Amino acid sequence: MKPLRVFAALAALAILEMGVATMSHASTTPVLVIHGGSGVIKRNLDHARENQVRAALARALQSGYAQLKAGKPALDGITAALTVLEDDPNFNAGRGAVFTHDGRNELDAAIMDGSTLRAGAVAGVERVKNPILLARAVMEKSQHVMLIGQGAEAFAKEAGISLVDPSYFRTEQRWQQLQKALKEDREGKPHSDIETAKHFGTVGAVALDARGHLAAGTSTGGMTDKRWGRVGDSPIIGAGTYANADCAVSGTGWGEFYLRTVAAHAICMRVSLMHVPLERAAAEVINQEIPSMGGNGGAIALDARGNIAMPFNTDGMYRGWIGGDGVAHVAIYDDERGAPTGADESDTAPFQPSP
Repeated sequence: MKPLRVFAALAALAILEMGVATMSHASTTPVLVIHGGSGVIKRNLDHARENQVRAALARALQSGYAQLKAGKPALDGITAALTVLEDDPNFNAGRGAVFTHDGRNELDAAIMDGSTLRAGAVAGVERVKNPILLARAVMEKSQHVMLIGQGAEAFAKEAGISLVDPSYFRTEQRWQQLQKALKEDREGKPHSDIETAKHFGTVGAVALDARGHLAAGTSTGGMTDKRWGRVGDSPIIGAGTYANADCAVSGTGWGEFYLRTVAAHAICMRVSLMHVPLERAAAEVINQEIPSMGGNGGAIALDARGNIAMPFNTDGMYRGWIGGDGVAHVAIYDDERGAPTGADESDTAPFQPSP
């Protein structure tokens, strides 16, 4: 009888495991959330630029969500959305990256697959057109997690990632921003609005795909006037970018404080281990812990149930989301903080699949 009971128990366990596997593959409504950076963003923002930013956020949402609606993995939604923002000069990533103290553009990016905990990151690259694609290649085509500088660019060439002349990243707006910072350096003055604008424009995305898997990605040009090969939080797994089976986070803010608090990981651990609701978990880190240390910024977060959190403690944060209603919602200012379903009609666009 004992062998029969053992067999029955094993059979029951097998059936249970099959049921769990079936449940894990049940269809989930995809969700995509993006940000274009936090900082001093007030209602006096140039109207033309505001329209450009809103349009770019909407394009990024449409591009990323097309991948998710087609049944592609969350990683595809992340890279599709972020390459749109990297190619737009209004954001501090890719084409619109800020300048270092020495007048160079040094780019960082990271991506993480929450279902496997695999990750890839790059830092200090100067010729990679879309750093988020290189970060993904590091994850999928190398045995490493993070590559930097010339080594990362050598790998990019081997992996077939597009390289460009460094002049591609130069924009007059960012150049003038650097000149202002350098002038204030020479005069021994604080960086006035540059201090908060340093992290303004970093881009990030978090996604939930139809299989219920989460992913996160972040791309940035770093801080205006940064020196000595400085690397911020964006490409550091756990600081500016993190995803697991329960939670995905991309941060935007004063990187040194996100590094010291391991901000993205801290949010997800509250969700995964302490079972804190996502919105509260994100707010505790972004609106309490980081400001208590003297930092500022924001983040986007998404959990496995499709709940969204977008806390920030600055005047504004470029942000957008799209979910079950198929509508791309975008927002910029602090007074647009309504629930994810409460965007103004003027700032929404129905989802339209790519041809």
